Amino acid sequence: MNAPFDRAHTDELLGYLASSPSPYHAVANAAQRLEKAGFRQVEETAPFDGAAGGRYLVRGGALIAWFVPEGAGAAAPFRVVGAHTDSPNLRIKPVPDTGAHGWKQLAVEVYGGTLLNTWLDRDLGLSGRLTLRDGRHLLLRVDRPLLRVPQLAIHLDRGVNDGLKLDRQRHMTPIWGIGRPREGELIEFLAAEAGVAHGEVLGFDLMAHSVEPPAYLGRDRELLAAPRLDNLLSVHAAVAALASVAGQRLDHIPVVAAFDHEENGSQSDTGAEGPLLGRVLERSVHARGGGPEERGRALAGSFCLSSDCGHAVHPNYPERHDPDHHPVAGGGPILKVNVNQRYATDGVGRAVFAAACERAGVPWQSFVSNNAMPCGTTIGPITAARHGIATVDVGVPILSMHSARELCAAVDPFLLANAMAAFLGEGVTIPSTGASWQS
Repeated sequence: MNAPFDRAHTDELLGYLASSPSPYHAVANAAQRLEKAGFRQVEETAPFDGAAGGRYLVRGGALIAWFVPEGAGAAAPFRVVGAHTDSPNLRIKPVPDTGAHGWKQLAVEVYGGTLLNTWLDRDLGLSGRLTLRDGRHLLLRVDRPLLRVPQLAIHLDRGVNDGLKLDRQRHMTPIWGIGRPREGELIEFLAAEAGVAHGEVLGFDLMAHSVEPPAYLGRDRELLAAPRLDNLLSVHAAVAALASVAGQRLDHIPVVAAFDHEENGSQSDTGAEGPLLGRVLERSVHARGGGPEERGRALAGSFCLSSDCGHAVHPNYPERHDPDHHPVAGGGPILKVNVNQRYATDGVGRAVFAAACERAGVPWQSFVSNNAMPCGTTIGPITAARHGIATVDVGVPILSMHSARELCAAVDPFLLANAMAAFLGEGVTIPSTGASWQS
């Protein structure tokens, strides 16, 4: 490894993870980091201009950011890093106040492919956004022990260690008090937390999160244990990389696209299958004086690096991995390959990624699924198919993917960010910014 490990980057990642319990917080904190780097927010309803400089827009839990270099022509291609802001969790139902047998509970719906058992007997807070009568959105983060999904005692389930089976409707309802449930109690409580009148809250998008903070783990602090590594690790790296290349003289336009709803299929106005990225790229071309011809040329010359966490080889289950592809923690980012296009990587993409890692002095590894195991997917194939942009899938190898708390090597996020900087720009080492990442 030629890129010297700057632990400050990982320190900042811990702060970003802790302050971003929901996609809305993740986007707000990323926007704050871009503002410090000189980017300015644009509204989708306002005209775009073609002047040089950094810009970003926010829609819900999604963010698109881009930097227009000096002299960029209308047909200048794009270099896109794609990631997603959402993680599997428990989300609050429209009628939340429930309970029985002297316990106050909150009705939840399971979001994404959650490892349900990791949410048991864990202290949980609440986060998300409230929508007010006047149309404003308020970010909400109750970052203290508020909820708990209690597991049945072993005395009442003697066979639990031989196989735990959880029913999503009956067994995952968290407790948050004693007594009879009262309609409107949760929103009344959260309105008070947000400092607004109860009657002003007309809508909400809320989810549970573990209040245990991210932490270094191990004798030498060489591991990182944290919630939402999948995939805020990639969002953080992408934003840091984009900020580091802003101002460089480039013949392409670097872009970061952080989508929502990847964990349930990406089919939304803020998901990778929606029109958001395509509209931004098209409007950027038009703002620089281009039309359909220039847009077609720009997209034909563009490339996307889709970044999402992947599987490190599990020491207790090595048979679940391909015998010749064992990505290890601390070995650098992984190139994700699936010939059935669950990942978008091909030989061209491999060469582009390998060259970026070489420029950055970053080691990399290959990942392919065991043929006997189903392969997951990412925003990569969606982006390639929707926009006709050549795409490669990469990420950081982790353990406990989709757990309430995941694990990776402390150095790998830094290595990924440096590879992204080389892909987006001229390959600079990611500097420490001292950013607090607090929304």
